[in-house]
Amino acid sequence: MTEKVRVCLVGCGRAGMVHGYNLKSFVPNAQLVAVVDADPTQAQRAAETLRVQDFFFSLEMALENVKFEAVVITTPTFTHASLIVTAAEAGKHVFTEKPLCVTLEEADRIEASIRKSNVKFQIGFMRRFDESYMRAKDLVDQGAIGEPILVKSVGRGPGLPPPWYADPQKSNGLLAEVNSHDFDALRWFAEREITEVFAYSGNFKCPEYKNLYPNFYDTVTVNLRFENGILGVIDGCCPATYGYDARMEILGTEGLILIGVRHPYSVVVWNRENQLLRDGNPSWRNLFREAYRAELAHFIECILQDKEPRVGLEDGRKALEAVLAANLSIRSGQPVKLSTSTQIKHAGSDL
Repeated sequence: MTEKVRVCLVGCGRAGMVHGYNLKSFVPNAQLVAVVDADPTQAQRAAETLRVQDFFFSLEMALENVKFEAVVITTPTFTHASLIVTAAEAGKHVFTEKPLCVTLEEADRIEASIRKSNVKFQIGFMRRFDESYMRAKDLVDQGAIGEPILVKSVGRGPGLPPPWYADPQKSNGLLAEVNSHDFDALRWFAEREITEVFAYSGNFKCPEYKNLYPNFYDTVTVNLRFENGILGVIDGCCPATYGYDARMEILGTEGLILIGVRHPYSVVVWNRENQLLRDGNPSWRNLFREAYRAELAHFIECILQDKEPRVGLEDGRKALEAVLAANLSIRSGQPVKLSTSTQIKHAGSDL
């Protein structure tokens, strides 16, 4: 009989239930043994839905009462650091949804706890496990388009996430909550570190937040430069209203690769009346269904085979650094070099 890794799911919201369902039905070497949510009703409902006997209202309660080897964390961003540290210090392997955390000080704490406990850590950048993205990356590595010179990524969500997301001090805003994926994907394809960012943002769709959170934005563009001179562009929006939209373009010296677009010469129109020239994607759950399953299977495999996950702590930290630099650029109206580590380290203090 194949050994199973016992898993505790922490956070039973939308993403949590996707991961919980995948752990129950599509990751054979995982055994979901408990769920945790700060909302007692949500915790009980999730346990019933996922057919798990044990549910708790804190990770500490679960650690005291159930045996498990790993946690999957899908709670709001501002809770990630304390949960990751608690799990690592208890000797549990950790999978966490992006973003890694809110500040670089928190990232330092996480790194120290992971290294001290010597547990596996994986962050949920599921695009690295998506068939289309992996195929495109293989083509780039094979030289199919020559040397990459410009990488672009679109990341737009259909609806506004929970209220805490609107507070930049708890979330770092759209660039973190939605576009962390785009920062990671660009860095993955460029295979170089980001050296400079210049960002613009606006609040065009959520006027109710202007007084409460003056720095809130629902639309953003970021220009990037990598250490070898490659250029990058990120385009983000949430709520985008029309659907979930994730696309990428890699321009090389000898050609072009498009991800998420079926035809290179086409016009697509989406609107509230769902008038489409071709179907869109209503949800991230649909577009990346297989990638979410694959990333969890990889996490469990790494635990069983004692190998390092292929997307980990450093990748989460690099995306966070880029997010903080871009937010600083928005507020200052100037480009920001990521080498100015002290400046970026305190970039969230005046949000």
